[in-house]
Amino acid sequence: MSIPVVDLARFQNVHEKADFVNELGLAFEKVGFVAVKNHGIPNDLITQLYKHVQSFFSLPDEVKRSYEIPMLAGQRGYTSFGKEHAKGYDAPDLKEFFQFGQIVTNDSPLRAEYPANVFVDEVPDFTPTLETTYQNFETCGFQLLQAIALYLGLDEQYFNQHVTKGNSILRAIHYPPIKQEPKTSIRAEQHEDINLITLLVGASADGLQIMNMQNEWIAATAAPDQIVVNVGDMLQRLTNNRLKSTTHRVVNPPREMWNSPRFSIPFFLHPKSEMSLACLDSCIDVLHPKFYEDYTAGQYLEERLSEIGLKK
Repeated sequence: MSIPVVDLARFQNVHEKADFVNELGLAFEKVGFVAVKNHGIPNDLITQLYKHVQSFFSLPDEVKRSYEIPMLAGQRGYTSFGKEHAKGYDAPDLKEFFQFGQIVTNDSPLRAEYPANVFVDEVPDFTPTLETTYQNFETCGFQLLQAIALYLGLDEQYFNQHVTKGNSILRAIHYPPIKQEPKTSIRAEQHEDINLITLLVGASADGLQIMNMQNEWIAATAAPDQIVVNVGDMLQRLTNNRLKSTTHRVVNPPREMWNSPRFSIPFFLHPKSEMSLACLDSCIDVLHPKFYEDYTAGQYLEERLSEIGLKK
């Protein structure tokens, strides 16, 4: 079983827009994941990004750790191996990562909330390429949220005010080669994402699996010209479980591939912290009573960062 494939170009076509909205919405209701083609993120940019990501993670550990800022809970710069774990699990995921966040000017009212991004001297093109990729992901993600808004019976621009200059994160992940018999077959334990939607581009190796409606693990694969997009917990809360935040994990490769690293670059699309995640009235009825208490996006993020070990 493969995940559904949708064509974002159809959203820009007046004759196909409604069909695209329905197709995307149903996929997010029934599966929670889609593969998106014609997403608008240039292949050359993705190639350059992976090149710089691999260069950064090839640096000596002491150099990488010089870009780790503990008080930022992993929200900017480097997070070393074994720091993050899935909610409800004590064992750390077998990964290290680097995060790039929203860009704001020094006079922005959001400056106090959004720390400055980290520039890596040893790989000078790394941070500028992250910035360009971040902007491309935002453009694609905003279109997908417009389609989601229409599917939910909201104004097409409903999410715009919340996600423009939102607290989104671009994360470059490195799963190192496996050098000895692992204690677990899982590189990243099963979890759901925190944010509204996640956009994942071109993982360098297989391993991503999602749990389907029959509680079976299936491979979430996409063609080279596609990105994988999934619903996060914030959108699930907002829609009172109408749109599914699907459980997923990353498993170890076959033994013959243990010496191969895995790189993955997800974009976690977050709103601004003050956005209310209170369940939409249109998603509450007799058969679907309100399931969640009211939270803001900022409150929910703080809670989840503590649960996964990044915030003490």
